[in-house]
Amino acid sequence: MKDKIRHIFPEFLNSILNSYSQIFFSNYKVFALILLLVSFFDLSAGISGLLAVIISNTTAYLVGFNRFNIKSGYYGFNALLVGLGMGIYYTVTPEYLLVLLFASIFTLFVTILLEGVVGKYGLPYLSIPFLIGLWVIILASRQFTELTISDRGIFMSNELYEIGGPVFVSVYEWLVNLNLHESIIVYFRSLGAIFFQYHLFAGIIIAIGLLIYSRIAFVLSLVGYFSAYLFYTLVGGNISELSYSYIGFNFILSAIAIGGFYIIPSRHSFLWVIILTPLLSITITASMAVFNILQLSIYSLPFNLIVLMFLYILKFRERYFNKPEVVYYQQFSPEKNLYSQLNSKDRFEGHRYFNLLLPFWGEWSVTQAHDGEHTHKESWAHAWDFEIMDDEGSPFKNTGTLCEDFLCFNKPVIAPADGSIEEVISTIEDNEIGDMNLEHNWGNTIIIKHAEGLYTKLCHLKKDSIQVKKGDLVNQGDILAHVGNSGRSPQPHLHFQVQETPFIGSKTLDYPLGHYIRNVDSGFQFCSFSKPDYGDKVSNIEKNLNLDKAFHFIPGQQLKFEVIAENNLTEDISWEVRADIYNNTFLHCLTTKSTAWFKKEGGIHYFTQFHGNKKSLLFYFYLGAYKVINGFYMGVQVQDSFPNHLLNSRGLIFLQDFIAPFFMFMKSEYHIEFIRLKDYLTDSNIIFHSSAEVKYGNKKTRELNFEFEIESKKIKQFVIVDGNKTIQAKEVSTV
Repeated sequence: MKDKIRHIFPEFLNSILNSYSQIFFSNYKVFALILLLVSFFDLSAGISGLLAVIISNTTAYLVGFNRFNIKSGYYGFNALLVGLGMGIYYTVTPEYLLVLLFASIFTLFVTILLEGVVGKYGLPYLSIPFLIGLWVIILASRQFTELTISDRGIFMSNELYEIGGPVFVSVYEWLVNLNLHESIIVYFRSLGAIFFQYHLFAGIIIAIGLLIYSRIAFVLSLVGYFSAYLFYTLVGGNISELSYSYIGFNFILSAIAIGGFYIIPSRHSFLWVIILTPLLSITITASMAVFNILQLSIYSLPFNLIVLMFLYILKFRERYFNKPEVVYYQQFSPEKNLYSQLNSKDRFEGHRYFNLLLPFWGEWSVTQAHDGEHTHKESWAHAWDFEIMDDEGSPFKNTGTLCEDFLCFNKPVIAPADGSIEEVISTIEDNEIGDMNLEHNWGNTIIIKHAEGLYTKLCHLKKDSIQVKKGDLVNQGDILAHVGNSGRSPQPHLHFQVQETPFIGSKTLDYPLGHYIRNVDSGFQFCSFSKPDYGDKVSNIEKNLNLDKAFHFIPGQQLKFEVIAENNLTEDISWEVRADIYNNTFLHCLTTKSTAWFKKEGGIHYFTQFHGNKKSLLFYFYLGAYKVINGFYMGVQVQDSFPNHLLNSRGLIFLQDFIAPFFMFMKSEYHIEFIRLKDYLTDSNIIFHSSAEVKYGNKKTRELNFEFEIESKKIKQFVIVDGNKTIQAKEVSTV
């Protein structure tokens, strides 16, 4: 029976708690418990709110609505607000409970309706269902003779005495006697008013909970509210509007929504909070004038109107998309939204480009780059010429008087990315060395379309070597032709450029290449979405079969490790490779239920997100294998960065949070270096080291070190050194 109930109502407790925290755009359980406690400062309101959530979520489960939305509190928080409002205004009687039952169901149905209507525009329904639900009940109740208006709130001291006895009353009187400025008193009462609690205690406790949940949200609540207070003072407005039902919570919720939840926190989001404050003030004054006629409170109507309007108009921008920047992957924390977005920009800024390979195999040299010495000028400046050089830096063998003497002549030319063949010229004769064909400047040419407005052109190809025709579909790495000496080419080389239009002779586009290796005197360098320069020796990442297979995780695969800690205790850990409905792949720890999301693109394995236990083996693996290229290059170093909230100590990150939208004084870095390839003939054993470092300015505050050993196409073992703690994990099997 218990299992059946759990199957019908999965994570029911979480659905209740999240319904409380969702009012502040949060899924933080501690904050939810604080808000639940505050709601019971008025017992009738607390019971009514809790019953409303239970009724709403139970109905949602039984009808068959989306379980994720139920668990997340999306379908419960509006009913909660309706329950709190009814509990404050009416006396609890059997007749009242009957009305509460159907009011909760009605609010849920309105929520589902608005999810479909408003959601198709990519907008949230916010607390509109609450407004409709409570307004309908208040208007209807005027005809319900069995519902009686409560007189609670008139005698505050008596009610506080019922809650906490004489101590509670004494503390409250002490707060009142502090003679706090009116603006501060109304701020706290406005916070409490969000949960229909109009006294200082409620507001102070909610403020503490808000500070625990999010420093950015707390600061935004101050910015939103006091901007409004200043505006009313400057224009001679009626400040009592902020005190009337403590309607100032509209400024607090709007500031959090626009400044840090739906928008990435930044100086731009804070500026928009201040700019929108007068609009919100005007909306409050105007809507109060209308709703006073109906003897209804406006509640959160201005907050809903301004936030929805602003989020909607942002969709029509044609430029300045990061001023402010909309949150696309919601993490229910302004800090996490900010840190993850900054980290994504740092890591994946280049991923907005197509991952273009170098159009050849092996190592070639750039003999002419952008703004070249001979050609590549003006509108055609962004192109490269490539040739093969020997150890002495010569492009040819023998005398160099024949095309066949040149090392790059007749070498394969490959597709830099997937696409379709847009244009082909293949009949132009190859020049003798030193000669040029100025009539057919580009020589034998292939143009590939990769996307709308993105084409690549490969020129000076060998006559009759082209293996594709116009309209053919090609995959990245397919052989297209061979290098020749046709067109304006005094000696064999490969001309490569990116362009916006499909024509021979089109202007070039300043566009980076994807991932490649640069060979310099000091060793190999990994380059990502950058542009080779004159004299660079470059090659695509040459895949190492051992590395590639070891980090080739297939959905359904299971990895089992034997973990040995310093006390020699062993533990068996199992991971499973999974994929969601959008084909996003992740490792899932069957023991801790932690998940590490990953991608594999362009010869690189990299993790993107982690959720779960930060003491788990999976978390250490996530840190140590954060970014691994699937080619072995002795001494090559790869660097990356972690989201700031991932590794920093709670104390320091607490301080960073307050100023994070404006200035970052902390950073977390990742480094990896390939140390050893034991057997070059069989690629049988590879060792690489990696590290995760936390820095406060230039001072290193934490460091974790890892050693990975790859053998027989799997991760043989990896060792973690975290301070004085050493953990060794040996892979037992891969299924």
